[in-house]
Amino acid sequence: MVKQAARSARGSVWLDGKARRGGRSGQPSGLDRERITEVSVRLLDAEGLAKFSMRRLAGELNVTAMSLYWYVDTKDDLLELALDAAFGELRLPDPEHADEDWREQLRGLATEYRALLVRHPWLSALAGRYLNIGPNSLAFSRAVQRVVRRAGLPARGVTGAIAAVFQFVYGYGTIEGHFSARIENTGLSPDEYMEQAMTMVAEDPGTAEAMEESKDLMEARGGDTVAEMLDRDFTFALDLLIAGIEAMVARG
Repeated sequence: MVKQAARSARGSVWLDGKARRGGRSGQPSGLDRERITEVSVRLLDAEGLAKFSMRRLAGELNVTAMSLYWYVDTKDDLLELALDAAFGELRLPDPEHADEDWREQLRGLATEYRALLVRHPWLSALAGRYLNIGPNSLAFSRAVQRVVRRAGLPARGVTGAIAAVFQFVYGYGTIEGHFSARIENTGLSPDEYMEQAMTMVAEDPGTAEAMEESKDLMEARGGDTVAEMLDRDFTFALDLLIAGIEAMVARG
């Protein structure tokens, strides 16, 4: 118990400066941190977090696993680099465009984050594991903060508003990403998968009643495809959150 309490929290690859330096001196030729990180992201996309290993990565790069340790101390360091590389894909509003509607900029940031979580299903599992202080993660956080500050909330409410919006997006994008991965494994299109699943559910006595109760809601939801239905739900939920921020500003 004493030993456990004495352990310090894990730091970050970004705090020891090694991520910015690109590794130790004297590293093997033919490799660099950017290349290793790029291939890590590609492997994570293709095979998932559970199958990712230094040995598997080394095989993809055609080097020995030990060669990778010239650039990172641990697999955690490499995953942290991959996480920040993914955040670098986000399109952020120009800080100079502070006169643009904060609502539209917030919608843009939320939509970008949702797409990132769906595109990289492994990302959601890592986002809460690390400090998220890489340059791309910080750029995203700063962009979000700048936009929400302009909504007119008191300072004490800004972080709560950010949490409301982006924890919703995190949850929505995480589930959507897992759902998309499951469908991809079946070889069906999303619409084919949903049609088969709904048919099976409707034929089962244990679930048919519940489905019948929500039939009118599903019809009112609208959308001819799975993608359209997901987009409609996301957009409406996001509008509710933005309306909530506006209401809190008006309450003043």
